[in-house]
Amino acid sequence: MKRALFLSLCFLLIASNALAQKSDASKLTLERLFSSSDFASEGFGPARWLEDGSGYTTVEASSARSSGQDIVRYNPATGSREVMVSAADLIPAGSTEPLSIDNYSWSPDGTKAVIFTNTARVWRDNTRGDYWILDRSTRHLQQIGAFATPSTLMFAKISPDGEKASYVTENNIYVEALAGGAITQLTHDGSRTTINGTTDWVNEEEFYLRDAFRWSPDSKKIAYWQLDAEGIGEFLMINNTDSIYSKVIPVQYPKAGTTNSAIRIGVVSADGGETTWVVDNDDHRNHYLPRMDWADNSEELIIQHMNRLQNTNEVRMANAKTGASRTLMTDHDDAWLETVDDLIWTDDSQQFTWVSERDGWRHAYLVDRHTGKMTLITDGEYDIVSIVRIDIEGGWLYFTGSFDDAGQRYLYRVPIKGGAPVRLTPATQSGWNAYQVSADAKWAIHSHSGFRTPTTINLVSLPDHKVVKNLVDNAELKATINALTLGESSFFKLDVGEGVTLDGWMIKPSHFDPKNKYPVLFFVYGEPWNQTVMDQYGGDQMLWHHMIAEQGYLVISIDNRGTPAPRGRAWRKSIYGNIGTLASIDQAAALKKISTWSYVDSSRIGIWGWSGGGSMTLNMMFRYPDLYHVGMSVAPVPDQRLYDTIYQERYMGLPQDNAEGYRQGSPINYAEHLKGNLLIVHGTGDDNVHYQGTERLINKLIENNLPFQMMSYPNRSHGIYEGPGTSRHLRELLTTFLYEHLESGGRLKVSEPKG
Repeated sequence: MKRALFLSLCFLLIASNALAQKSDASKLTLERLFSSSDFASEGFGPARWLEDGSGYTTVEASSARSSGQDIVRYNPATGSREVMVSAADLIPAGSTEPLSIDNYSWSPDGTKAVIFTNTARVWRDNTRGDYWILDRSTRHLQQIGAFATPSTLMFAKISPDGEKASYVTENNIYVEALAGGAITQLTHDGSRTTINGTTDWVNEEEFYLRDAFRWSPDSKKIAYWQLDAEGIGEFLMINNTDSIYSKVIPVQYPKAGTTNSAIRIGVVSADGGETTWVVDNDDHRNHYLPRMDWADNSEELIIQHMNRLQNTNEVRMANAKTGASRTLMTDHDDAWLETVDDLIWTDDSQQFTWVSERDGWRHAYLVDRHTGKMTLITDGEYDIVSIVRIDIEGGWLYFTGSFDDAGQRYLYRVPIKGGAPVRLTPATQSGWNAYQVSADAKWAIHSHSGFRTPTTINLVSLPDHKVVKNLVDNAELKATINALTLGESSFFKLDVGEGVTLDGWMIKPSHFDPKNKYPVLFFVYGEPWNQTVMDQYGGDQMLWHHMIAEQGYLVISIDNRGTPAPRGRAWRKSIYGNIGTLASIDQAAALKKISTWSYVDSSRIGIWGWSGGGSMTLNMMFRYPDLYHVGMSVAPVPDQRLYDTIYQERYMGLPQDNAEGYRQGSPINYAEHLKGNLLIVHGTGDDNVHYQGTERLINKLIENNLPFQMMSYPNRSHGIYEGPGTSRHLRELLTTFLYEHLESGGRLKVSEPKG
């Protein structure tokens, strides 16, 4: 009763403070962060560089109408602006309002615009909707796939010759003639378990494989993926709130070690007919085909073929007419491999770029299409992060990376024939830099931000990196942030012994006094999917951490070994088979080192994280109960056996082969050691990390008679944001729990007695 009363008072106090401080520009409040637009960033795009070199296009509010959007083209050399598609062009017959533009694309010759509108969410992204095509020469606007149920078309694209459009609906692929509207159905077996032209949940989530068909360059054929999901285990989510009777939501979700979809690739004529399947003698349920495209011609496909353990990637060339395939080259790693999204053909189609860690660093190579011979481009003890552009005519490869600081990103170029890389990002642009480089490598749309610096977007010329035009300055947001009373934020490196140095950042309160000792809240993730220590604008979450710090806390984050930082293969792959275990050792070692800092109160240590960070929070609370006193775990995976095949097996192997690793890495197996105050938060509609895991953890804690608190959010997904007020409510919950259980403020240091 006392605890419930205290929580109620805390909520009232926070709410009253938010109202009182709403007009105070120097103060951060939950209301300002999560219930206002005070910290909204400016929008831009989506921007597209045109292949003909005439500039880039983007979407802007219509200047001629009070509603709607225009698609405009800018010439970077002259600065000229042209409205290519006006809002008035996008008014369907019988309507007075223009279509909203959720996304758009161009036909290969640029004469037609494809408008994606009226979209609907499929798991993570809005990939279903309606498609309209505007012929720019005639201003004729037509809807394609109009026969289908509204908002069910997926991935519509125009053929290279500009005469047809293809799309997926109800797991079948269709081709529609733009002149006359004749529709040809290419596949007829689509069903809930036979999936053509798109993929199942796990391939979409972990390989980002959603759009699963490709036009041939000659517009005569379509290559596509087909999945057979029969036999995949169904996870049943329950919606209890939207009607008087509950609704069951089945998700085809293969958990670690269980049956996958069978997957294969076929080629079919754009005029219809039988599919030619690529010959593959493997077990289709125990391999992956995460990437496929035409091999820069209309006769061959290039396919990335990975085994189930994802430690071998065979690049295969397949004959589109016969289906015969050959292995061109093979990449292998004793741990795991990532799919290669940086496969770019040279102008003569005789070579393509490849990225591999085979020499211990993430390097770029050129691969001969006939022999598979690999030629190293980026030679040296450094990682590239991604290939941005290959300029054959100029002889350069452009890539992003960071040689000195794993939490930053910069643009470099290196001669294709080999040589030393040259950094193009100016020294004044320290922090996080991202680039969209034009086809001729003469221009780039450059986005720059820092930990507490909102994003600026500029059009720059290359290679001199001169600013040609400012596209987004976020001046209003920057002024709003500059008006805040915020403490110091800084990055640091931490030597935890045995040759291991970890990256970290820390936020202090503005009233920090080094004579005092302060409690610490750690923000953690710790898995191979992401970093937390990045010199990149962190938005509302970064500002929330500052708000917490202002109450008298130090907020710290540490990247343990195994995070995907550009620090070499050994750093990234050290975690293989030991997810949750090695990271816990590193995080605890970091805390012990930080606890020796004179202004840290080691008796007041909290930790929080989301998803993998939620799992890590549980691990630290259970494995090191004497070090961590408060934990807030959001959407965790308490038992690794409950997560999906592609992700968990990539980093842990099969549970049948690594049972002990799965046991040791799963925090549920250490739950009986809990001593501190624990809050668990989960959405019951989480299709990614199932609520099931939290329920099993609850049972384990109850079995051991251990107190804890929890909050379930009905029907919310992994991001816990759906529904009015959800984000604000969640942050109120976390903030209140922290304030109640981890005393804030500095305490005077106790002097050691002289002996």
